[in-house]
Amino acid sequence: MKAIIVEDERLSIIELRNALAEVTPRIEVAAVARSVDEAATVIRETPHDLIFMDVHLGDGNSFDLFKTIEIDVPVIFITAYDDYALKAFRNKGIDYLLKPFCREDLQRAVDKLGLLAPIPSPAPEPPAYRERFMVSIGSKIRSVSVGEIAYFMADGKYVHLRTTDGGDYIVDQTLSALAGSLSPVRFFQINRKFIVNFDAIREMVRYSNNRIKVTLSPAPPEEGESIVSADRVQEFRRWLNR
Repeated sequence: MKAIIVEDERLSIIELRNALAEVTPRIEVAAVARSVDEAATVIRETPHDLIFMDVHLGDGNSFDLFKTIEIDVPVIFITAYDDYALKAFRNKGIDYLLKPFCREDLQRAVDKLGLLAPIPSPAPEPPAYRERFMVSIGSKIRSVSVGEIAYFMADGKYVHLRTTDGGDYIVDQTLSALAGSLSPVRFFQINRKFIVNFDAIREMVRYSNNRIKVTLSPAPPEEGESIVSADRVQEFRRWLNR
């Protein structure tokens, strides 16, 4: 990050340079201006991301700069006067340091730029949902993509995978384990026996006790009731309206 220092006192410039080198070496002083006129030229011509600015300069008040040139970067004001703070914050100011400032004051000011914040942790990767299942057909093995699956149905100690073309295969997982591995956009567990694919739903009707009966394709066996449990109806409605 490149900074411009607008300051007319030589010792103040040296002190600020030294303090910056200690607090945040990532800030490079690109230029120094010692007057309002010089600052206007330097700010126009020097690429920069931040300005450290005194209020009173040899040829006037630094707030005059805001009337004559466009300043579109953050400004940290450093001055011996405490009666310009409100005006400073109205003119791109992100902090207002009184001379003599300490290293902690400067660090607090540049912290507002996020320069000294810890490196953010990488964004967590989205969950890796199952894309296919390997199922057995006698001695043969078939790969079934999730797009081919109509629903999963628990039947006693077995869990059946039913495909859209009517295929029926046993999978070696519990329904609860399957629920956590499937995309919640595509699949929903309507009760303790069924996880259904949205595309497999053909019809829905109101059922007793505020429940919903779902017609699936292909139709499950007669003993498999595809009825949304009462405690899952609201979530099911939200899932449908996603």
